[in-house]
Amino acid sequence: MVFGSGTIILLLLLFSVFGYCKAAECNFFAGSWVVDETYPLYTAASCPFVEHEFSCVKNGRPDLGYTKYRWQPLHCDLSRFDGKLFLEKLRGKSILFVGDSLSRNQWQSLTCMLHSAVPDAPYTVTRVGDVSTFTFTEYEVKVMLERNVYLVDVVKEDIGRVLKLDSINGESAKLWESVDFLIFNTWHWWNRRGPSQPWDYIEIGKEVLKDMDRMIAFEKAVTTWGRWVDLNIDPKRSKVFFQGISPSHYNGTLWREPRAKSCAGQTEPVAGSVYPGGLPPAVDVMKAALSKVKKPVQLLDVTELSLLRKDGHPSNYGLGGRVGLDCSHWCLAGVPDTWNLIFYNLIILPS
Repeated sequence: MVFGSGTIILLLLLFSVFGYCKAAECNFFAGSWVVDETYPLYTAASCPFVEHEFSCVKNGRPDLGYTKYRWQPLHCDLSRFDGKLFLEKLRGKSILFVGDSLSRNQWQSLTCMLHSAVPDAPYTVTRVGDVSTFTFTEYEVKVMLERNVYLVDVVKEDIGRVLKLDSINGESAKLWESVDFLIFNTWHWWNRRGPSQPWDYIEIGKEVLKDMDRMIAFEKAVTTWGRWVDLNIDPKRSKVFFQGISPSHYNGTLWREPRAKSCAGQTEPVAGSVYPGGLPPAVDVMKAALSKVKKPVQLLDVTELSLLRKDGHPSNYGLGGRVGLDCSHWCLAGVPDTWNLIFYNLIILPS
């Protein structure tokens, strides 16, 4: 069959439009978990420095099925993680996770994914204050973590420790401005009370309060962070991500298993693409605050895909062992690897 030049041009245009539409339809965060025998992306043996609280296999977890699931988006595919390509493309650059222990979970995951891809590549690990730095010296790539659970300041004053919802510390901000890829996270500490609450008062504007609605406080803090991004981030220099809300699993009724009081003993994901219990209210609050940010911020919208993984937590095989129960953090290898796989697809493949 012979086509005229006009027909060929038309076909190319249709192909271009169709291809664009297919790409536009692709949502990495909507999908389901499928068994993949080529998983996990690494093991405890290939990541000897994985932290104790995330090292479920070393802590005695007997089942390995939770390591064999791959996230499959509904209308597209995620390219498999290529750690060497990642390091080559990011040569000389830096990545910084800023947040609480869920940021540490994701940071640890990425260092394991990269180290297992290039096991002979030399690396160093340092910590100065609240900042840990994992450096692949051959590639001059830094993968960093800053512990900063609220993103806004907690300051010691005469009245006690004050959580300042309108203020971001200058020292932290200096580091943020110098990094190529920033992944921020805050949520899990906003409902802390009692001895584990690291502040005594909340300051907002000129008001100092003993307490307030924690969801409102969370929204105010994310809004303050967004203003900082608008004032200080140069999109040509730095790409900004927000980790989103990592969920917990302490109520089986939410995944239609009312006899389950927690994630303990869970060995399979929730089937399908929609979590029966719905999204936590914090997700809408977070998205509303992020919508006010004028500079580009990519949301790593990991909540729904993580909600489906009731099987992925340390449970009784985390920091507390048999006397503890952790249905908030994630085993490694595990769910945070998918967060990083999506991050990889967003930053590496488009370029």
